[in-house]
Formats: sequence, structure tokens, C-alpha cells
Amino acid sequence: MHLADHPARRRLGAALDDLDVTFRGMTAHPDEHNCECHWGSSQEISLLKTPDAELEPDLLRRTWQAVDWTDHAAVLRRILPQFARALVAGRAAPRYEPEEAGASFARGRWQQWPEDHAGAVREFLHAWWEQSLTDPHAVVPAHRVFVLCAEASGSVGPWLAQWEERTGHLSDRRLAEAAAKWEYELLGDSLPWTVGWYDHDAEEMRARLVAWLLGPGASRLRESGAPADLQHRIRLLGLDGEARWTDPHWPGHRY
Repeated sequence: MHLADHPARRRLGAALDDLDVTFRGMTAHPDEHNCECHWGSSQEISLLKTPDAELEPDLLRRTWQAVDWTDHAAVLRRILPQFARALVAGRAAPRYEPEEAGASFARGRWQQWPEDHAGAVREFLHAWWEQSLTDPHAVVPAHRVFVLCAEASGSVGPWLAQWEERTGHLSDRRLAEAAAKWEYELLGDSLPWTVGWYDHDAEEMRARLVAWLLGPGASRLRESGAPADLQHRIRLLGLDGEARWTDPHWPGHRY
């Protein structure tokens, strides 16, 4: 199959094109400002008030990472087409944490936007998540896309439900990769990423993620032939306190 013919790649391409159309002509608020010492120059902020002007990569990074915009929603709408394409291509910023990018979406409260705007963002996130699970040429690891989507939406539920629907060897392999990344923090009763938005419930997200890994996730790990030690570490999530760390398969983690 030619790369362009991959169903998830087609869906993602359509979602990115829809962001281009939906947010074309958007600008930051006319009175928006930021600190020249810490963010950038007046010339740079004028670009945010100029519709559709391409931002150079470092300016784009500073813009989505800034937490002190007066109207973050307007700034997010202004940069979304370019920001989304940079995320998918793995060029959003060097060494950024996915929850940081997700929090930028959350600060914009995109779920409260008019449905034509919110729907375009929702479809982009779901399309990118599906592509990360099913496209062998996906640039960004699935576990990073999952964290970004969870932080952008404030919930792990929709993304776990989509993972459950996307069965197959590649999706199962992505699950094993994610479980291996997350088991240390989860066995310490912590969420494997830092929640960056005050309205998000880290404990609720951790509990739902653990419940899923102990249920559908554990079955998928067994069926995929994931390493036995990884399967045991996920099993240990179902034990509490002494029962967990005295289990013969406790990995010896120290916290």
C-alpha cells in the first residue's frame, strides 16, 4: 500500500486540511500583548495579529508554550493550522513534553468553542490518535500522542475507547510500548505525566488508565506476546500496598 493510501493517513490529512479552512483568517485579539523580555518583540506579536502569516518555528514554539496570553483561545485559533502540522511532523519544539502541548489546547478551552470550531479540533485529535496506532510510518510515538490528547481533553476515556476499537498487531505493539513507558510511575500510584491544567483530575485519569490496563489492556498484552515481566508489572497494578511490593515479580522500583 502506498503511504498516501493508508486510511488513517487519509483521515489525518483531511483533518489537517479542515483546520486550515476552519481557522483561516484568525488573529490574536487586537490588544493582545506579551513581555518583550520573555516572549518576543512587538514585530513578532504583530504577526499573530496578521491572518495566515507563517510563523518561524521558534516563534511558533514560544507562542503555544506561553501561559500568560490575555485571550489564549484567540491565540490558539490563530496558530492551530500550523501548530497541528508541526505536532504531527514531530517539529513542535525540541524535547517538549506532550502534556505541555496538550495543556496549550486545554488553556484555549476549545471544547467550549462553537461546534464547527470544536468539531474540527476534536476530529484532528482523534484522527492523529488513530494514525499513531495504525500507521507504521507515524512520526510521533503513540504513547506521546495519547498523553497530548488526554491533556487536551481532560480525559483518558475517549482515547482508551478508541484504542480498544483499534485491534491488530501494530496497535497491540503500541500498547506494549506505552505500558513499558508508564509502568514505573503507575506502580508508584502516580500518573505517568504531569497534569498541566488546573481543571484536570490527575487521580481520576490515573484510576481510569489503570482500570483499562488491568482489563482490556492486559488481555491485549497477553495476546500480543508482550514480555512476561511487563505483563507481571501491569498485573501488579491490581495489588495494593505490601501485597504489591512483596510479590515475587515486584521489579524493585524505588520511589
